[in-house]
Amino acid sequence: MEISSANKSPMLIQPAERMLHLPTQFFANLVRKANEQIAAGHDVINLGQGNPDQPTPPHIVQALQEASTNPLYHRYPPFTGYPFLKEAIAKRYKEDYDVDLDPETEVAILFGGKTGLVEISQCLLNPGDVCLVPDPGYPDYWSGVALAGAEMVFMPLKEEHQFLPDLSALREADLKRAKLMFVNYPNNPTAVTAPASFYEDTVAFAEKHGIVVASDFAYGAIGFDGQKPISFLQTPGAKEVGVEFYTLSKTYNMAGWRVGFALGNRKVISLINQIQDHYFCSLFGGIQAAAAVALTGPQDSVFQMSTLYEGRRNALFRALDTIGWQAQPSGGSFFAWLPVPKGRNSAELADLILQEAKVVAAPGIGFGTHGEGYVRLGLLSSEARLEEAVQRIGKLHLFD
Repeated sequence: MEISSANKSPMLIQPAERMLHLPTQFFANLVRKANEQIAAGHDVINLGQGNPDQPTPPHIVQALQEASTNPLYHRYPPFTGYPFLKEAIAKRYKEDYDVDLDPETEVAILFGGKTGLVEISQCLLNPGDVCLVPDPGYPDYWSGVALAGAEMVFMPLKEEHQFLPDLSALREADLKRAKLMFVNYPNNPTAVTAPASFYEDTVAFAEKHGIVVASDFAYGAIGFDGQKPISFLQTPGAKEVGVEFYTLSKTYNMAGWRVGFALGNRKVISLINQIQDHYFCSLFGGIQAAAAVALTGPQDSVFQMSTLYEGRRNALFRALDTIGWQAQPSGGSFFAWLPVPKGRNSAELADLILQEAKVVAAPGIGFGTHGEGYVRLGLLSSEARLEEAVQRIGKLHLFD
């Protein structure tokens, strides 16, 4: 006799243990609150997310359109990607940073930089191992460490130390178990850049303690005041101790295209390629062809993009000054890192300016314990809208 499905008890689905230890996605709640205000008909200025607002340059789009008709790209691509794309990133690094890369052994193609930042923990860390993580920092570093079953030791980024980690303050007991460390400059969320001396110290530190460095260089093309951000790989010895993650998302406004790279140490690159053999079959060939055009073609759009963000930064900080909101101007990236007024915490301030000013800001606590006391604004709207956002906040008289 057939049992009616209505009388069946639902099967109990038990998630794997690793799923229970994944960090909470803090910013999902921020998006929900913003969408509620928009749905209610309010004019919301969303400066809380890190999604480039400009289109991909037309010559790159055209390259994809043309490549998409090539029957070769309708088949599976090589597992590690087409050699021409790896050669293109090596050429770009040589021209931009005078760094020599072997395209075959020192470049891995990624489905966006985020993928590699998660994968490297899975490649290198075992349960009980330690990963050194900046605090505040990009939350997806935490995700990879959690999936590997490893532990995090946070490196505080404090204003009095120029938002650079104090490597001398780390405990010897933690360093004995540490196998990986993340660094990220230009920094998300603090918007500072790192000097060459920091990378020199980092390479020496990594060599001494046997720790692999993962440099997140997602905002490498965005520096202000005539200062070009430094690549970790420009430092002597860098390739012996680590890798750098680069993405086309910010440099060419290609966030939705999902093209990134891991660059540097051959052993780490081989491990990333190995794990990706089990996850993926590389990017659509047409996207790889267009990405190569982005890297090897005219770079005028990159300069224009950085200039655009610098103009927005200047407009934002001029407006902040008029309402008494004092902060150090951003040195790079497309963010601004602003202290909250006394007597409030970051989540309270973010909620207040969303409810009362209809402006979305990312509370610093979402980036780690040491992010408390700050909010992050994105330079991802026009100068006029940035100025309007500050004017709205000014009417709340938080800084009188």
